[in-house]
Amino acid sequence: MLTLEGLQAAFDTGAIDTVVVAAVDMQGRLMGKRFHAAHFLDHGWQETHCCDYLLTVDMEMTPVPGYAAAGWDKGYGDYLVKPDLATLRPLPWLPGTALVLADLMDPATHADIAQSPRAILKRQIARARALGFQPMMATELEFFVFETPYAALRDRGPTGLVPISGYNEDYHIFQTTKEEPLMRALRNGLYGAGIPVENTKGEAEAGQAEINIRYAEALTCADHHAITKTAAKEIAHAQGQSVTFMAKYATDRAGSSAHVHQSLWTLDGRPAFRDPDAPLGMSGVMRHFLAGQLAHAADITLFLAPYVNSYKRFCPGLFAPTKAVWSVDNRTAGFRVCGAGTGAVRVECRIGGADLNPYTALAALLAAGLDGIERRLPLGPAQTGDAYAAQGVPEIPATLREAAGIADASDWLRGALGDDVVDHYVHAARWEIAEADRAVTDWDLKRGLERA
Repeated sequence: MLTLEGLQAAFDTGAIDTVVVAAVDMQGRLMGKRFHAAHFLDHGWQETHCCDYLLTVDMEMTPVPGYAAAGWDKGYGDYLVKPDLATLRPLPWLPGTALVLADLMDPATHADIAQSPRAILKRQIARARALGFQPMMATELEFFVFETPYAALRDRGPTGLVPISGYNEDYHIFQTTKEEPLMRALRNGLYGAGIPVENTKGEAEAGQAEINIRYAEALTCADHHAITKTAAKEIAHAQGQSVTFMAKYATDRAGSSAHVHQSLWTLDGRPAFRDPDAPLGMSGVMRHFLAGQLAHAADITLFLAPYVNSYKRFCPGLFAPTKAVWSVDNRTAGFRVCGAGTGAVRVECRIGGADLNPYTALAALLAAGLDGIERRLPLGPAQTGDAYAAQGVPEIPATLREAAGIADASDWLRGALGDDVVDHYVHAARWEIAEADRAVTDWDLKRGLERA
């Protein structure tokens, strides 16, 4: 990590000449400007500005009408972009470059923009701290690696995708050797950027990889996640390859997840989820927390699976859950208790895909868990066996349309996140649904071109 003084020293020696100032958009992407280090050190570190349309655009960067926060009717003004100097770090994979993440604020009041992903998560962290807890989280991020560079895909289309390996590479050392130039550069680059990488591994599909980063305070975890996605794309691009974090890139391939590991610590640094004398080592706090997430799983699925494509990952037999139940070390359930009986006992949510926005996903999970603690919700028995085959248990919403409708109608979610946040993200979902509804797909053509 860097301080302003450290950045000044690196600039003086010529080691760093560029500072990327980036906020996070609704899709979890880094958006911002590249500053000359001299200007950043002079006064750019205090603030800059951006167009407020950045929280109203879709994946294609189309300004979407109908948002209350910003729009043509308001003239698309500015947000104040406030660098969070605690996130200042070098980016070893980009020569002479440092990065600082920033918060989006109202230029007049300097209040956080309520709909901005970082602000949504910070509010839930503050709520946890008011209850005496520090949320600690980690995400397991899966993605596919292709031999095909992004530029070639623009010419060839998705039919030109060639996975880096030819068969399932789950834990497979020889298969992952084929992608090691990329993954080694990613591990070392992130480590050099102050992100504590634990490992990379092959996942359960041809060309699928996973990267694991050490758990951290919730906001830091989300920052690490967002930077990691950008780093993977940038390093792959530099090596003439490409990666995708789509939840499901092909019908006949497994999907990519972003499992979220969660625990609460006391403010003096003790694991609040652990009770050595309780069954499975799960404290009452942990049981209430998990009960809250189960109770609100359908309400928050919009934030774990934000796109139409996200729901194509949920199918039996491919390790993506379909049931909102909990289990003990059972990968067929939506929630899994890991580390039972140890100091590392924690909740793993398996619902989210690699396409989630880490800030809003972690915020929604935290809000649900805290509600369980506040209301002391009881935790029912664990699901055993094959959760896919379980009958009479809660289902994970099967489509974005269903998830958006549940979120929109949830009084609890509106109370937890605020009407302005829920309305904003439901509106984004309904735009995504409308765009998907009008799109003609390869499936349409293959099925109907001759036969219709």
